[in-house]
Amino acid sequence: MGRYIIRRLLQAIPLLLFVSFVIFALLQSAGDPLATLGGRVPPRAEDRERLRRQLGLDKSLVEQYLYWLIGNQWALFDRDGDGIAETPGTRRGVLLGDFGISIVTRQPAIEIIADRLPNTLLLMLSAEVLIWAFALFIGVISAIRQYSLIDNILTSFSFIMFSMPIFLLGFGLMYIFAVKFREWGLPYFPTISNPGDTQSLGELVWTMTLPVLTVSLISIAAYSRYIRSNMLEVISSDYIRTARSKGLTERNILYRHAFKNAALPLATLIGLDLPFLLGGAIVTESIFAWPGMGRLFIDHLGRADYSVIMGILMLITVAVVVFQLLTDLVYTWLDPRIRYT
Repeated sequence: MGRYIIRRLLQAIPLLLFVSFVIFALLQSAGDPLATLGGRVPPRAEDRERLRRQLGLDKSLVEQYLYWLIGNQWALFDRDGDGIAETPGTRRGVLLGDFGISIVTRQPAIEIIADRLPNTLLLMLSAEVLIWAFALFIGVISAIRQYSLIDNILTSFSFIMFSMPIFLLGFGLMYIFAVKFREWGLPYFPTISNPGDTQSLGELVWTMTLPVLTVSLISIAAYSRYIRSNMLEVISSDYIRTARSKGLTERNILYRHAFKNAALPLATLIGLDLPFLLGGAIVTESIFAWPGMGRLFIDHLGRADYSVIMGILMLITVAVVVFQLLTDLVYTWLDPRIRYT
């Protein structure tokens, strides 16, 4: 097992380098980061040329990528002023944890990302817990009561939610539970959600309710159908019929034998979902003004702040590689027949 993990980690190194170069090249062709220097007033032509040389933007794409990766003598932003310091400074490069300086805030990109990351994890992990709790419950109930009234009701709910655009769902929840509830004199939820403005756990939960529901409902609908399909396939297997013929209780059969085998494909879904939690829900965070990674990505992408954008994308890329490895290891626990040697 140890050799397998080491081999996978070594294989991930060229993959990460390739992905980072592709992302870097695409971003470099998307726009000019010095067009407005992160602001509204374009810099003078002579300032643009000076900054282009200092920041290495006059170099070739490969040279710029190497500068970004391993660092070089670049100009540093004057964080106490409004411009760029004339004296070049040392940039350590991404390999040493230096993603560069934001042209918007004049702060290190890694600090900006670290400031928003807890808000995104709070929102997304809460949504993920809700998704899997309700998806498992709905999927299992639908499977063991196939074609019953409750199965038809849950199936209808799943199809409606799954076909709902997330922006429409978000605005619909906001209109009903924030706008109309206020008109009706009922306790209403806030339309702008910021965890930093809350004073207690109760306020935090109340503030998060609509964003979490917006993220969760569509995924609950999709995953519950997947779980239902897997459970139906497993409970019709020969070994389940054998377990019933031996006199085992239905609860023991379902939760000890059927569910564990049906959960194996779900590990893949979870392993794919968790890394993208770091990127945040762009639409949901924009609708509810949630200060997370998704909103940060949109704000800085529109201003060509590539240091922050590359930091977010590389964080997601590394998380995908790590969680895929963890998913493979979880397989060995769910299915003892799987061994990595």
